[in-house]
Formats: sequence, C-alpha cells, structure tokens
Amino acid sequence: MRNAVTRIAAHVGASKRWIGPDLRLIVLPEYALTGFPLGEPVPVWREKAALDPGGPEYEALAAIAQEQDVYLAGNAYECDEHFPELYFQTSFVLSPAGDVVLRCRRLYSMYSPTPYDVWDRYLDVYGADGLLPVARTPIGNLAAISSEEILYPELARSLALRGAEVLCHPTSESSSPLLTPKAIARRARAIENLSYVVSANTGGLTGTGIPADSTSGGSELIDFEGRVLAQAGAGESLVASAELDLGALRRYRGRPGMGNLLSRAKPALWAVEYGRHEGERPNELEGKVPDRVWFKERQMETITRLRDAGVIA
Repeated sequence: MRNAVTRIAAHVGASKRWIGPDLRLIVLPEYALTGFPLGEPVPVWREKAALDPGGPEYEALAAIAQEQDVYLAGNAYECDEHFPELYFQTSFVLSPAGDVVLRCRRLYSMYSPTPYDVWDRYLDVYGADGLLPVARTPIGNLAAISSEEILYPELARSLALRGAEVLCHPTSESSSPLLTPKAIARRARAIENLSYVVSANTGGLTGTGIPADSTSGGSELIDFEGRVLAQAGAGESLVASAELDLGALRRYRGRPGMGNLLSRAKPALWAVEYGRHEGERPNELEGKVPDRVWFKERQMETITRLRDAGVIA
C-alpha cells in the first residue's frame, strides 16, 4: 500500500502539471491500494487489507491532496471500531486541507459486508446522514458511488435529492468500445439526476488470474445531459479530464421544463410501492461473521422469495 500511495502521488502531481492549476478534483479508481479479496475469509481480509479510518494510509493520501491543492476521491476497504468483526468498502473525499469531507460505505456488494447487513446498529451509530453523505464544497456538492452501485438508480436519486451535483465513481470494470451496462448506467444516472458523473476505472489488474487488460481504461466524465465530455483509452491515463460547469448545471436544475427530471420526481409515490416488496433483508449479518458461500446462499434465498412473490417466474 505504501508503494501504491507513492505511485498515486507521482500520478496526481503529473496530472496537476499536465492539466494545469484549474484541476481541483481527482477521482482514483477502485482497488487503487489493495486489489480485491481472492477468497479470503472476512477476518483475514479485514486484517490484511482494511484501513484504519485514522491510519497512516489516509494521512499519506491527505498529504497528496494538500500538496497538490485538490479534492482527492478514492475507494478502499476499511475497518470500523463499532463493527470489529466486519469490514466495509468505503468511498472517500479528501479536501485540499487534508480533511476527510466525505466517507461513504458501499451499500450494494456481492461478496462483502455492507451497512445494510447490520442496518439497525449502523443507523444507531451513524444515523441516516452517515449512509448517504453529500459534501458541500467550494467546487460543488460531491457524493460517491462505488463500482456496480451505479446500476442502482435509487442510490443516485437519493444522493441527488440530498443535493449532490457531482457523482464520484471509483470503479473497476470491463471496458469495451461498445457500451457496457455500467457505461449505460452512468449516462442514465447523469440524465435522471441532472448530475455530473466522474468515473475512474482501473488501468488493468495483475495477480488475479483474470487477464490484466479485462478491466483496463474507459474512465470518463459525463455531463448532466448524458454527454461524454472526455474518455480515456486502455491503460493508466490522465486523458479523462474535463471542465465541470456548475453554473450551467444549477441554471438547468432551476429552469422549468420537461428535461428537468429531478424537479419532476415523486419520491412519496414510490415509497408506498417499494414498501410492499422485499428483496435482500436487513440485519442478516447481525451476530455473524460470513464466509464467501454465505453471500451466494443469501442471494439464492432472495431469488426464492422473489419467485414466491411472483416478482420473477
């Protein structure tokens, strides 16, 4: 991780020099520090890869943000003193002063614990604002969405309703000249919520058994009408950079018209309908330390409930 932070410092510094002093926000890709667990049990991965929220890795990243005078967004696995048996995947934003101005735990994950799995206790500790934070900063209202969470419209809409203007999207995903599901979702989330999406993909993964370039490149910036402002090719790159015009976004959000989808949302209508259904259940990890098989079994049980309820055939 120290080596990774050193590389990040060099890349961020080079990006600032290349793009110029107007560069104020940098989003790092998912797995920038550790990669992902390759079958390790939860306690092993927690010990091996989960950062202390006040630990030296964050201090080193904060120093980069301070030195380069940027907001630095990223993603890491993180432990939590209130949930010592688990870890959470966490998106963060560090300010130019070196402060953590946003910490957002991933809510949708196939094989890792999430706050929803210990829902009641998590709400007791952090409250609703700790689940869906939005950082109000001089460069706009920032929020974070991790990787596949971009596929869930409810999450982005909830952040937009809390004022988010820029969705930082650390990800590690297959890239293609054709539109992938996540690429389509980024455009949809931007349009639905009149938000910018800044998506940083990995420049390849090594040591996993997966061909390294399967998840290489495709970082992109999407504007609030779903237009691609910039897009990188394969490999490590600073090419995905563009100006985000917050004045234009705010004017659009304040102007009546069919295109102002955020102002036409009906949250109360869907709250009633959503309340009728049951997917994954909350609190299912309360008092448990799961193995990898548990996550698959949980999904199979959810599929059975959906079938019994007539949601799927």
